[in-house]
Amino acid sequence: MKPVAHVAAAVEILDAILEGAASEICLNRWARRNRFAGSHDRAAIRDLVFDALRCRRSLAWLGGAESGRGLMIGHLRRSGIDPGEVFTGTGYAPDPLSERETGTARRLEEASSAVRLDCPDWLWPQMTESLGDDTEPILALMQGRAPTFLRINTARTDLAAAQRKLVSDGIETDRHSLCGTALVVTANARRVRQSKAFRTGMVELQDVASQAVIECMLAHARGLRVLDYCAGGGGKALALAAGGAGNVTAHDSDVSRMDDIPVRAKRSGTPIDVSGAPRGEFDIVLCDVPCSGTGAWRRRPEGKWALTAGRLAELCSLQDVILDEAKGFVAPGGVLAYSTCSLLSAENECRVGAFLKRHGDWRQFGCERFTPLDGGDGFFLALLDRNGERQGAGPGT
Repeated sequence: MKPVAHVAAAVEILDAILEGAASEICLNRWARRNRFAGSHDRAAIRDLVFDALRCRRSLAWLGGAESGRGLMIGHLRRSGIDPGEVFTGTGYAPDPLSERETGTARRLEEASSAVRLDCPDWLWPQMTESLGDDTEPILALMQGRAPTFLRINTARTDLAAAQRKLVSDGIETDRHSLCGTALVVTANARRVRQSKAFRTGMVELQDVASQAVIECMLAHARGLRVLDYCAGGGGKALALAAGGAGNVTAHDSDVSRMDDIPVRAKRSGTPIDVSGAPRGEFDIVLCDVPCSGTGAWRRRPEGKWALTAGRLAELCSLQDVILDEAKGFVAPGGVLAYSTCSLLSAENECRVGAFLKRHGDWRQFGCERFTPLDGGDGFFLALLDRNGERQGAGPGT
């Protein structure tokens, strides 16, 4: 396929996504209907689609319409390419530009900050309140693709050995300073899942900030009973087990989300107990709660545009419920860890503050915040315990 055909395919797929269909479904459906397209073509189209979704507002501004054509016209203009050279109607190229489309060229500098930085208008005040002077640089970073990070399974290997094994499959990596288990892929990221290092459990795909959250927790979790209360696919449970936590139990209110955990645990050699109804008490209870995902917009750009004020309020209420439930599983002297991949104070500091108001016998003794400026996704972690129960835990420890 020629590049003009990639643009035409992206227009078609984006139109379906903008009508409400999921991006992966649309991409897979297009691939099934166009089996002549090779892996290079599919990758190029996928990149165009996700680049457009990350920058939906700014590209629509440049392209004159929030449609597949408008986004691709905006993409070309932002790239310094005359859309008229691509939208020719010749061969597999998209139809020629209309008179209206030709006359819609605008300078991005004329747009509002929320448009330039691809943030919904209703969310802009909360972003600026939460991030302060870092708002614009963080949002600018999230207009681009996220790096691919790997977590080294320290139960099986070390960084140097994992890097050597990855190189044998043509995958190049560098160490990342944010976390001692992290590698950032610098070449051939799409080969990771087929690599021997991945298939044999030496490495897992996991964002570096997510790894850093686990590294913070391991100081309190090594050799102890851990409950991952909102486990999902089990990435954090696996990292805790590999890092030396004792018995690790994974729980999720939707048990089907944990279907892959047994396979992943077997591959990595780190046993995980999967439970739909955990019992007893645990030394560490992690609540990696459902959230807005604002810290992971680079990876899941559709969530940016699907989020509403009403949905954010629902999430905050759910986060309160989860914390109140989970505290009942914390053993005397234990730790309740609250985590999100959100950049918003409403889901982070405000939820912890509300919990402490509801439960005066609890306190916060630790907190970490990561943003894309640190290299990975945005993450928040607060560590809580009951006042005076942990031995040797003074204020701020």
